[in-house]
Amino acid sequence: MKRLSFILVVALLLVGSVLFAEESVLIDFTKLAADTTVGKNKTPTENGATLVDFSNVAGATFTDEEKGAMKASLALGNWDVVLASSSRSVKNQSDTMTRESPISAKAKPFNGEEIANKKVLGVRIHFPVESFNSWAIIKPPLDIPAYADKTTLQGDKLVVEAKEAGLGAKFNGYGVVKNVGVVKTLSIAVYGANFPNGLGVVLMDQDGNEQVMFMDYLQFDGWRTLTWTNPNYISEVRNRELRKYPLYPKSTPHVKLVGIIVYRDAAQEGGDFVTYIKDIKITYDKAVIETERDINDEVIWNILQQRYEARRMAELKRLGNLQVLRFLEKQKMHVEPPAK
Repeated sequence: MKRLSFILVVALLLVGSVLFAEESVLIDFTKLAADTTVGKNKTPTENGATLVDFSNVAGATFTDEEKGAMKASLALGNWDVVLASSSRSVKNQSDTMTRESPISAKAKPFNGEEIANKKVLGVRIHFPVESFNSWAIIKPPLDIPAYADKTTLQGDKLVVEAKEAGLGAKFNGYGVVKNVGVVKTLSIAVYGANFPNGLGVVLMDQDGNEQVMFMDYLQFDGWRTLTWTNPNYISEVRNRELRKYPLYPKSTPHVKLVGIIVYRDAAQEGGDFVTYIKDIKITYDKAVIETERDINDEVIWNILQQRYEARRMAELKRLGNLQVLRFLEKQKMHVEPPAK
């Protein structure tokens, strides 16, 4: 009898592990409000949790004060919207932007979560009024690093937290999810205003492969969760292709957010399009089962730390060059004198 009970318990655990995949928040825009001042700014313009210093790739001609201001983050107002090349006129691009958008204090809870007074990503896109297909992609202001250590801003310097050094977990939940095997579902919480436009999400895996998931059309009013379900997901373990992979030093598979696409069909009305996005979540199978091992391989060999650091520096160099150019462009722009 005891043996039968043991077998039943093991069977239930195995079934549960197959039926219930892991769920994580890919990105929560309510956590990306501007809360940190940088440089000469007197009001918060950056998000402290996602702040990145790109002064290391700026060269030696800048002053310490200028380098101290060379920081970027995933703050809501920093996100970019890039129109398709055929639609990228000066008028259309200048009227296309993102804004930090507060939710009303009277807003009702959504998906069991209190959302009143929170801030989300507001998007305005000005599509061509002519009758042809178009699209626009909402992109983070920097290529989200998959491997970066958590930091705190001390003066003008970003200092790595001692207990987080080497973990590369700064952007976990801020556009990156680690240890992802097969994605089962992806959902996005979005505010519709009866626009007929379509919405898609673009993800990238650890090998640089991009995948576009078409979510649904936005022809509804108010908040709604749109869900993409993987048509190739195999829920029956006996039908899966089973393989063994080396555990160390194989890097942990991950996915990260590349952007959010808005589609406009030629038959639809052009002009202004407005929406608001709260968060994106994914449900997935783990790539590697996390277990307690007898020997800490990383402490002995330090392979992953070296690999992550090399990737982090490569990603920092790529995003840093673009940010430096933007910093220089801001310095050249005309500034209106204060009103008397």
